[in-house]
Amino acid sequence: MIIAKNDELTPFLSTSQCMISDIFTGERFPNVVVSTDGTVVATWGQETYAVRRSEDGGQTWGPRIDVATPGFHGGGVTVDEQNDTILVFAETNHPPGTPQKIMGALNVFKSADHGKSWQRMDVTIHPDANGNVPARHMSEHGISLQYGPHAGRLVRPARVYNKPGARPARYACALYSDDAGATWSPSAPFPEGGTGECALTELSDGSIYFSARKSYFDTAPETFDANRRIGWSMDGGETWQNLAAEKILPDGPQYRGEQGRGSNYNGHFGMFAGLTRLPLEEHDILLYSNADTPDHERKNGTVWGSFDGGRSWPVKRVVHKGPFAYSSLTAGRPGTPSEGWIYLQFEGGDENCYEGGSIARFNLSWLLEGEPTGDGEKPEPYTLGAQ
Repeated sequence: MIIAKNDELTPFLSTSQCMISDIFTGERFPNVVVSTDGTVVATWGQETYAVRRSEDGGQTWGPRIDVATPGFHGGGVTVDEQNDTILVFAETNHPPGTPQKIMGALNVFKSADHGKSWQRMDVTIHPDANGNVPARHMSEHGISLQYGPHAGRLVRPARVYNKPGARPARYACALYSDDAGATWSPSAPFPEGGTGECALTELSDGSIYFSARKSYFDTAPETFDANRRIGWSMDGGETWQNLAAEKILPDGPQYRGEQGRGSNYNGHFGMFAGLTRLPLEEHDILLYSNADTPDHERKNGTVWGSFDGGRSWPVKRVVHKGPFAYSSLTAGRPGTPSEGWIYLQFEGGDENCYEGGSIARFNLSWLLEGEPTGDGEKPEPYTLGAQ
């Protein structure tokens, strides 16, 4: 995101508001970003890759734009800040599958007019140190790095999706590009296997905070830690360190034994989650979204807030109490109609998670009225801008 001055925290602290709009019907898989002119671009699709745009900060939405048919959402939608373009990734096969099947199934499209039109571009994705070309599907949006020697680099989440039992087994990673998305290099594997469906964001010190779903365990259900896996990169997304199991953030609904997904998953399945950082120069305010429920149902969509770069998460608030599955988060840009708003696109509905795609538009004031988690002190709005 474009970095704002500290006084531009104020728009996020206007009168508390949260509004939800239904913008897609059927299908699955969200990624929402804000283009460099402030257009909110929501992407979607399990059979046809589709886009809807809002030029007024999310109050109204333009018509559906079909980008690719067939077009299984490849995740990782990335706004290139230097070139004022947006990249989307459309698979032609539904994973899981062999790496060879996934390798040949990618189409990348670029928009130079904030999502109005899309042109296919040729890209090269290199194999990682294990000889695997990462899959792109089912991951949160990418980012343009703002700080340090890798400023301008594009980084997006990815994963190696070998079948259970393959070695090395499934693991999360990232893809990065230093040539506007023409070629992509894989990061080192995330330090813990069985991970995927990742999210990442850059902090003000130039480090990258990485959040991964854990969907495959080698241990019995009663012995594993089912919270979100996190780590950091200090080299522009090339390697990962300080692996931890997040003590507050859930990894979505917990399937145990034959309940839900079945014993092949060793009792746990987690869920794709949203992650973003507010565009502030010195305040590392992060937001995370997932289902907040102790059982196996995908419901009770919730947003958590961190005010210290992900080291603590002192507040949370429910956005949608009903069915809630995969989600994506982004924040508005200073000086545009999106300024001061946070956007949560999610799979949800009244009867089940997969009725369509909705988008919530809320501000930080609304989140701060939420429930304390006990993980640090929930800040008052007036203290957030204090130096």
